[in-house]
Amino acid sequence: MKRNAYIAAALLLSGLSACNNEPAFTVEGEITDAAEKMLYLEQTGLESIVPLDSVKLSKGGSFSFSASRPEAPDYYRLRIDNKIINFAVDSTETVTVKANYGTFSTGYQIEGSENNTKIKELVLLQAGLQADVNRVAQSGLPIGIAQDSIQRMVNTYKNEVKRNYIFAEPNKTYAYFALFQQLNGYMIFDPLTNREDVKCFAAVATSMNNLYPHADRSRNLYNMVIKGMKNTRAPQAKPLDIPMDKIEETSIIDIPLRDVDGKLHHLTDLKGKVVLIDFTVYGASESGARNLLLRELYNKYHEQGLEIYQVSLDTDEHFWKTAADNLPWICVRDPEGPYSTFVRLYGVAQLPSSFLVNRNNELSLRVDAKTDLDAEIKKIL
Repeated sequence: MKRNAYIAAALLLSGLSACNNEPAFTVEGEITDAAEKMLYLEQTGLESIVPLDSVKLSKGGSFSFSASRPEAPDYYRLRIDNKIINFAVDSTETVTVKANYGTFSTGYQIEGSENNTKIKELVLLQAGLQADVNRVAQSGLPIGIAQDSIQRMVNTYKNEVKRNYIFAEPNKTYAYFALFQQLNGYMIFDPLTNREDVKCFAAVATSMNNLYPHADRSRNLYNMVIKGMKNTRAPQAKPLDIPMDKIEETSIIDIPLRDVDGKLHHLTDLKGKVVLIDFTVYGASESGARNLLLRELYNKYHEQGLEIYQVSLDTDEHFWKTAADNLPWICVRDPEGPYSTFVRLYGVAQLPSSFLVNRNNELSLRVDAKTDLDAEIKKIL
C-alpha cells in the first residue's frame, strides 16, 4: 500500500506524464548491502520534501525510477533510512547512482551530469567541515577560543566555495546548491544580513533569472537577494561611546524582550544569579556549534546559579523560534535586528558578543576570544 501511495503521488506531481508523453528523467543504479531496505525518490521542494516513488531493494540492490523532467533545473534525493544522496536534474535524461548502504551519503558514485559530480564534491567538503567543527566543540577549549577557531574554519570554507563553486560558474545548478548548505542545521551562507554572502546569492540569482525567469526557484532567490540588499544597505547605527569602566560602576542596563512564547523577560529580574548575556544571530553558520559550547557551561553551572540571557538579532522571526525552541536558557529576540538599541547601549561591535553579570546585577566582564569563560563563571559564582 505504501508503494502504491508513493506512485499515486508521483503521478499527480508529474501531471500524468505517461499519458501526456511529457519528457521524463530516469535515476537508476544499484545499492549494495541494502536488501529489504526501502529506497525513496524524493523532490527537494522550496517548502518541503515531496515523495515521488519508492521500492524495496532486492539482494542485488538494483533500482530504476522515472519522473517528469522539470521545466527548470530542480533538486532531488535518494533516501534510505536517514541517509541521503542529493542530485540535480536539468536537461539530463538519465542519472546513474551506485552506492553501498554503509557509506551511502558520501561514498556513492554518480554519472550522467557534471553538476552532480560537483554537488558530491560540495557534500564531501561540508561533511569535512562539520567533522572539524564537532571536534573543536568537544575539545574542552575555552568558549571564546573555540568560537574563534570555528569562525576561521567557516570563513576558510566559504572562501573556497565562493571561489571554486559559486563565482566560478553561477549559472550551474551546483552553484545554487552551494548557497544552501548547512552546518549544525544553520545556513553557512547568510542571504539576509551578511553583505559578502548576499553578493553570492545575487550572482546566482542573476544567472537563474536570465535563464529561467519564470521558475519558482528563480523568483524565490531574487526575492531573497532584494531583502538581503535592503538589510545590508541600511545605514549602520554607530555604537554609543559608553566606557566599560563606567558601566561596571553601576547596575546593568535592562533588556526587556519577549521569548518564543511571547512572554516578556527583564534582564534585571535575574538579580541574585550570575548571568551570561549573549548577543547572537541564530542564522549564522557558527551558531549551532556555539550553542553546544554554551549548553556545556549551562549544564555544569546552572544549579549553582548561572543563567544565560540570549538576545537574538535574527531578522527571520520564524527561524529564530524554531532554532530557540529547545534551548534550556532564556532566549529573547529584538525585532530591530542588528539595529537594536541594546546593541548600541552595550557597545556591541561584532556578533556574537557576550558579557558576564554578577549576582548584584553589575556588569563584571566583556567576554573576548581569550577569555576562559569556564574559569570566569566559576570565579563569580
